[in-house]
Amino acid sequence: MTDEQTAAAADADRTSAAGVRRAERARQAAVFDTVGARYQEVFPARAGQSACGDWLLAELPAGARVLDVGCGAGEPTARQLAEGGLRVTGVDLSEGMLAQARAAVPGAVFHRMDVLDLGLESAGSLWGVPELGPDGNGSLDAATAFFSLLMLPRAEIAETLGRIRGLLRPGGLLALGMVEADLDDAPLPFLEQEIRVSGYLREELSGLLERGGFAVEAVDSQSYAPAGSAQPPETQLYLRCRRTG
Repeated sequence: MTDEQTAAAADADRTSAAGVRRAERARQAAVFDTVGARYQEVFPARAGQSACGDWLLAELPAGARVLDVGCGAGEPTARQLAEGGLRVTGVDLSEGMLAQARAAVPGAVFHRMDVLDLGLESAGSLWGVPELGPDGNGSLDAATAFFSLLMLPRAEIAETLGRIRGLLRPGGLLALGMVEADLDDAPLPFLEQEIRVSGYLREELSGLLERGGFAVEAVDSQSYAPAGSAQPPETQLYLRCRRTG
């Protein structure tokens, strides 16, 4: 096989793998379209998430730009930050969840977009949001990602965190919520559906962020059992981070 044929085969493999990932992401988004309002019923109390919102409101001036990554139905984060005077943009792949967010938080802007495209040219070419592509690097004051990145394999979590960092200004803030678990792209039952999730132990997660250019200023944890669920309580991690460099 010639060098050209080898390169062409590698490109074909990458294209095929990307297609598989796109299909899996679309399937997981469809789960949340189906779940709809039940998500709010099962996860009604999110004190750790709201505490991170309080931190952002205390740290940021009015009008600061914040990106809510995997915003879901806009509760509580997009609503809390928008009502606190920040300019909030939310992105999510589930149109059903976005419909709820637009109704609940008219003061924010919401886009359907795959978080895998943050910081890439495809933010504009695929989703029509060029300001979240390379042209938007350094333009955001803060970002939040509460339990949205856990739906990616670990390798993609690291990549996405890097792209979020690129969109933040130097010193920009990141509030991150994850479930503490030693998992990588593992199947999990969720409201009579199946999703795939990843997680880290807290020391691993802090190390990942620090290697990726964030200073971890605080790590809080809470035990949380979804309402009406027979599943055992999970440990939720809430990290308050600042872009270094």
